[in-house]
Amino acid sequence: MCGICGVLNAELDEPVELMTRRIRHRGPDGAGVKVVANSTLGHTRLAIIDVEGGHQPMQAGKAWVVFNGEIYNHNELRQKFLPDANFENNSDTEVLPHLYQCYGPDFVRWLVGMYAFVIKTEKDFLIARDPIGIKPLYWAREGKKIFFASEIKALVGFSKNIREFPAGHYFHSKTGLHRFYRLAEGSPPITETEEQARKAIAETIRRAVLRRLMSDVPLGVSLSGGLDSSIIAALAREDLDQLHTFAVGVEGSEDLQAARLVAKQLDTNHYELVYSESDMLGIIPEVIYALESFDPALVRSAIPNYFLAKLAADHVKVFLTGEGADELYAGYDYLADFKEPQALEDELSYITGSLHNTNLQRADRISMAHGLEARVPFLDVDSIALAFNLPAEWKLHQPGKAPKHLLRQAFRDSLPDAIVNRPKQKFSKGAGSSEILALRAEQEISDTEFAGEHQRLAKQYDVHLKNKEALYYYRIMREHFDDEHILPNIGHSRSL
Repeated sequence: MCGICGVLNAELDEPVELMTRRIRHRGPDGAGVKVVANSTLGHTRLAIIDVEGGHQPMQAGKAWVVFNGEIYNHNELRQKFLPDANFENNSDTEVLPHLYQCYGPDFVRWLVGMYAFVIKTEKDFLIARDPIGIKPLYWAREGKKIFFASEIKALVGFSKNIREFPAGHYFHSKTGLHRFYRLAEGSPPITETEEQARKAIAETIRRAVLRRLMSDVPLGVSLSGGLDSSIIAALAREDLDQLHTFAVGVEGSEDLQAARLVAKQLDTNHYELVYSESDMLGIIPEVIYALESFDPALVRSAIPNYFLAKLAADHVKVFLTGEGADELYAGYDYLADFKEPQALEDELSYITGSLHNTNLQRADRISMAHGLEARVPFLDVDSIALAFNLPAEWKLHQPGKAPKHLLRQAFRDSLPDAIVNRPKQKFSKGAGSSEILALRAEQEISDTEFAGEHQRLAKQYDVHLKNKEALYYYRIMREHFDDEHILPNIGHSRSL
């Protein structure tokens, strides 16, 4: 896990040095800048795989690469497609330039993992981002120059045309932008009954978790005590002799109590952090600068995430989270309004496809602000394919069945009944942050102020403030970023 940045079609080592400094939090273990074939590549490293040998920018053959993420099937790719390649190290990074030189840009379809990378040779270059947008990437064109970086803040001052690089796409210097992934592609197991579906869900997510235990450094799980993170913790514990789990909340929060119950059953090394209202209010500027968004749902959940990442970073470099389960299996309360299967399926497809600049942006930015890598097993491509090839009517909210019924039943034997049957709570509510923040915004902003700013942003940028809380966060964001930096790229959560 790392941060990448640079400029293609220009040798600008000092500006790229500045860009790397702005995202050094993403890679506290090292940094490098390299001028290569009329381009400049920058990298900050969080050493996870091959700690000694994975330094970047990295050369293989006649190609150079900067890479952020993890390729979970890199060993299989070496054996199947690169049996005669001369590898210099054991990192997952090195497979990328070798595959590109042997097979061209379409090799990205073989990758299993989360990633954003740039490969440069004397004649061409390739930019790519993973299927669902787990890892961030932004780019900006200025004439022939193309600037790129893992975070918006690295590009501020170099361009006013900063845009998010689309998930599931690659850009080749000779052939342009190509889409290589569409939501729900894949060949999931055939499931004719709910019982078959439950077995397929358990097997698929178990494989996804196992893939994400790949690490040469300590690993843990973010454990809120909710269904999703508890599933991930239970599956990880099956394959690890020792597991670290982490939970945060205000004094007396429901998440802390539920997480203790799960940690006790799984016999994990469990850590807690209790924070106060003043603690929350004090870190909001740091959270928004790291998050690069003022969307209320994201900021609310980013605050407990910030404390959790701070806690976890003292003990591990990698942790697994339960992101994505609510999108795949209809966990949010508002989804009860959808009574027709197709309408529900369309909504789930929309919110899953929007994760790249909503919950996944929050998960990446807040963890990386503390030099911590977050992995998301539910968003494995096989898991996504399975979920979207199940009948949508099985996910409808129905009387007598808790939301995510299929998921709950798939793991009913792995968790305490109190967790299997625990109602869905957004992290910000379970951790105790949502009401406090909404009240502060109401106190700080008048109705007249809100109406004026709502009208201005809607007219100039077609951005509609949801409430005073959004305006409260927006004002803090403007202390760090101009409108043109954030507004063209901001995501809007529907679950608030």
